[in-house]
Amino acid sequence: MKSAKTRPNILLITTDQQRHDSVGPLAPAWMRAPHFDHLRRGGITFTSAYADCPICVPSRVSIMTGKTVFQHGLCFNGTSSDAVDRGTSLPTCLARAGYQTAAIGKMHFTPQRARHGFDEMILPADYYRTMRQSGSVFQPMRHGLGQNELYPGMATVPECCTLTAWTAEQCVDYIRERRDPGLPFFLWCSFSKPHPPLDPPEPYYSMYRDCEIPSPVRGEWSADDRCPDAFRRARQGQSYDRVPDAVLREARAAYAGLITQIDYNLGRVFAALQDCRLFDETLMLYTSDHGEFLGDHGAGGKKFFHEPAAHVPFVLRPPQSWGGDLAGTECRALVTPADVLPTLLTAAGGPIPGGVDGLNALAVAAGQAEPRALLEATVGSPGATALSEVDYLALTDGRWKYIWYPHGAAEQLFDLNSDPHELQDLSEATEHKARKEALRETLLRRHRERRSPCLEEGRLPKRAIDPRGERECRARSWPGYHTEYHEVDVRH
Repeated sequence: MKSAKTRPNILLITTDQQRHDSVGPLAPAWMRAPHFDHLRRGGITFTSAYADCPICVPSRVSIMTGKTVFQHGLCFNGTSSDAVDRGTSLPTCLARAGYQTAAIGKMHFTPQRARHGFDEMILPADYYRTMRQSGSVFQPMRHGLGQNELYPGMATVPECCTLTAWTAEQCVDYIRERRDPGLPFFLWCSFSKPHPPLDPPEPYYSMYRDCEIPSPVRGEWSADDRCPDAFRRARQGQSYDRVPDAVLREARAAYAGLITQIDYNLGRVFAALQDCRLFDETLMLYTSDHGEFLGDHGAGGKKFFHEPAAHVPFVLRPPQSWGGDLAGTECRALVTPADVLPTLLTAAGGPIPGGVDGLNALAVAAGQAEPRALLEATVGSPGATALSEVDYLALTDGRWKYIWYPHGAAEQLFDLNSDPHELQDLSEATEHKARKEALRETLLRRHRERRSPCLEEGRLPKRAIDPRGERECRARSWPGYHTEYHEVDVRH
């Protein structure tokens, strides 16, 4: 498929907390994302893309290292420097292949100014500092909504002064003015939205308020008396299950508005490439670090390996000169953030460093490489410091999904073909007992083979159910309600 032409420029576009069904063929008919749709028409849409550790930092570490969570070991929002080796990181490898590299937008590295191999890095901290120094009475994030709340609001600055618009502007400036035109570039354009606070500016705040917003789905298993303990405690800790349906409707409209704002601003980045005659020959990859429950199953945020939180968009558009017949196609192969490094590095003509367990997604889609048969997943428990402290272990083959919860030794089994919204947990169904046991044994065997720290004496971990009552759990809300950015290492 790839021609013998020069190395392509590479644009990696990531959003934060974007569900797979917010854009593309599964999105509501009223959703506006013309630039994402343009990428789909010219590229490959991977319909089974999952974050194998659906929280911010682990997914970004996977992008940087080409390693899944069980390889890099960071299963919680910890210190990226503990898991990213600068000598083998994605930007370092691309630099060795002759690329200039820039990261613009949210990186979530720790410490936040750690470059991990990038030549240049422009962060949200630079935006907030610029806004403070402007002397304007209009400042971002002055609405009081936190970074993990489902309640909708409106931006406290005009659209042109939002972080989304600023991120796009910095990318435009890099493409037009700051890069060396004699070298290929790798630009990571990383938007901080639609991660809460759900605060779009006008016109995006009003854009979808009168649309037929889909109601949250609630599986029969999500009732308090049937819900896995870890899942129930997580949603009680934020009282997501107490958010009224009318508020959730507004939150979903605001969430959609944030995504369209990103998409329209992405049009400016595309225009800069077009004006510089680079658009057709730039390889582009669009994905997100994880999804968002948005009230589904009474939950909010991310973390668990259910479809709203773990299933993400993933579109790869090769340069037009590469030819082939993959433009506008869909691929059902399982892909994950760890696949970004080998995909981009192979396209750049660079060698893949050792220890990488990600796959070249382009080769998989072209039938030139074997797809993965299974994808495993996990997330650390609150306060976790190692892989030995996780809230669940899971795997999927793209159709069947199995989840093991140590707390209370609970299980879940879903058939995504017949039940894409995971309304029915089949783990207690007699007719699916053999499949459940086979998937459990497969999960156990794979952990044993790599001597996983997640196991306890070679067995799947079992822990007591959280003894806290509901009232105590709700009273100890997770401490993520920072509202105005200050230049420290913020974790959320």
